[in-house]
Amino acid sequence: MSRSSLRSRLRWLILGVIALVLLPLGVYSFRRTINEVNELSDGRLAQSARTLQTLINNIGLPALQRHTAEAGVVVPIAAKSSQELLLHGHTYESEVGFQVFDREGRPLLVTGNLTAMSPPDPTHAGFKNLYFGKYRWRFFTLPPTADGVVVRAAERYDSRRDISTALWIEHGLPPLIALPVLALLLGWAVRRGLRPLEALAEKLATREPGSRDTLDVAAAPHELAPVLDALNSQFTLLEEALERERRFSADVAHELRTPLASTMINLENAQASRDTREADVALSGARESLASLARRVEQLLSLARLEASSRSDKHADIDLLAVARGVIEELSPLIGDSDVELEVTLADGTLMVHGHEAALAALLRNLLENALRHVPDGGHVRLVIQRESNRAAIEVIDDGEGIPPERRAAVFTRFHRETGSRGEGYGLGLSIVQRAAQLHDASIDLLDSPYGRGLRVLVRMPLSDAHG
Repeated sequence: MSRSSLRSRLRWLILGVIALVLLPLGVYSFRRTINEVNELSDGRLAQSARTLQTLINNIGLPALQRHTAEAGVVVPIAAKSSQELLLHGHTYESEVGFQVFDREGRPLLVTGNLTAMSPPDPTHAGFKNLYFGKYRWRFFTLPPTADGVVVRAAERYDSRRDISTALWIEHGLPPLIALPVLALLLGWAVRRGLRPLEALAEKLATREPGSRDTLDVAAAPHELAPVLDALNSQFTLLEEALERERRFSADVAHELRTPLASTMINLENAQASRDTREADVALSGARESLASLARRVEQLLSLARLEASSRSDKHADIDLLAVARGVIEELSPLIGDSDVELEVTLADGTLMVHGHEAALAALLRNLLENALRHVPDGGHVRLVIQRESNRAAIEVIDDGEGIPPERRAAVFTRFHRETGSRGEGYGLGLSIVQRAAQLHDASIDLLDSPYGRGLRVLVRMPLSDAHG
């Protein structure tokens, strides 16, 4: 099934609208004009009859009878001369006439075209349509005078039909001529008006993949500006998404190479060893490498999910304290295996924030994991979540090796690790914390620990309107 072009649809829609408006108006105007013509013709017919009646009354019936004798006077109808036909097309004398009768119905005055017409019923005055000969006539009869004289004027419908035909031609012919001309002119106008769309299509067709150039159309109309803005916005988002995908692929290739190689070496050593103890050591190393691999994959996926969620609209009011309890329960095996004391202080009631539950959990989980993994045995980690005015404050404090003030800004870079740092981090933890904080309009400060050594991480985020 072929699809019609926008140009064709616009042209026919505009023509249809014009026809839908003009044709009913033309019909209405024609009918009103015909009614006015009929009323005017009836008025002239009545006026002619009254004028004739007034003249007869002034002459007097006896005088009129003396001049008309018994047969009455027949008013002749002039023949159409060739000069009249040349000048006027035709004459209307044969299409009008009158009759005058006395009390007994004898004709006193009558036009030549109505001599054979029988006298009217004097009791029925007014307008009446009758067929006489081959034509239809419009008659107007006056009531009898005191002398019993009845006057009747008549007009054939031919003249009215000629006027109607002229009006049909006058009202119908211009639209019949104008609509095809309008179709041609509209086609030209629509084609010219849609040139910016054709220019946009050409630019899209010739646009290089991955181009970051802004799409622009010269002399673009105002209606096309939102389309250009939306397209440029979508191109930017698409390029950002592709860049994230490329970066994620590079991160995966870079970060998984070492643990995979370590796992393969340990497995090969275990397979080649004939000593059970050496094989157990190699297998234990392979297990640790796989655990490291699993954690690295988990962190990469968490970071990818957080970056993808930046365009998500799935926000909700979330109890930050409930998320913290869930994270602590999730990390309980890690806390139990470590020789680190964890102190938790949570505010009473609830702390409602507007955002992503998964992102908040990733923020808390990575803060606690980083602290636990970078604190020596016998160290301390403290988690404090409380309300500060209209914000929620999260503090994770440890007494580990800490980060020098001049290097704290660099730790948010992906895969950055401080020289000599302990633990199994891969430089992704604080990147995840920073991305989650950005999603919640939160601030992050790396401060000195009140223990005298270590690090104090302070995150502040606004509370939601649902928080009482």
